[in-house]
Amino acid sequence: MTDARTRRRADARGGNGNGRRRLALVASKGSLDGAYPPLILAATAASLGWEVGIFFTFYGLDILHRKRHRKLKVAPVGNPAMPVSVPNVVGMLPGMTAAATRMMKGWMKRQNMPTVPEFLDIARDSGVKLFACSTTMGVMGIEAKDLLPGADIAGAAAFLDFAADADVSLFV
Repeated sequence: MTDARTRRRADARGGNGNGRRRLALVASKGSLDGAYPPLILAATAASLGWEVGIFFTFYGLDILHRKRHRKLKVAPVGNPAMPVSVPNVVGMLPGMTAAATRMMKGWMKRQNMPTVPEFLDIARDSGVKLFACSTTMGVMGIEAKDLLPGADIAGAAAFLDFAADADVSLFV
């Protein structure tokens, strides 16, 4: 029902010329808790028939990194949104980042949420465009061979061209 309603709206407004709604996301955080929001939004929009692109920049490039995407962590220091209140002095103790990461992975597993690698597979299989920022790849020391298959290297101008026709643009 929702899919049909979304398609009717896109067709009625003409959108970006292809009759589909478009979502443009910028992902700049390379932490586990920073990876889920753009991937959830992208997968949901793609399942509704939207055209979706995510621009990964700065630390967000870790989400597309062959080795790093499986090792994203949650930092308890300076994270006031942690459901379990952890004073910064305790969060700085050795092992606290690993504990916070295990805790979040456990929450996600209990809710039957896909892992980050699984979400990336879902995104690619759904046609989500994964843009790796060419400028910040150099800044972050990331080369094309470091990226997951299906990621395109694009500059800011290329992503802005994609985003110019977006119905929804978000920086998450």
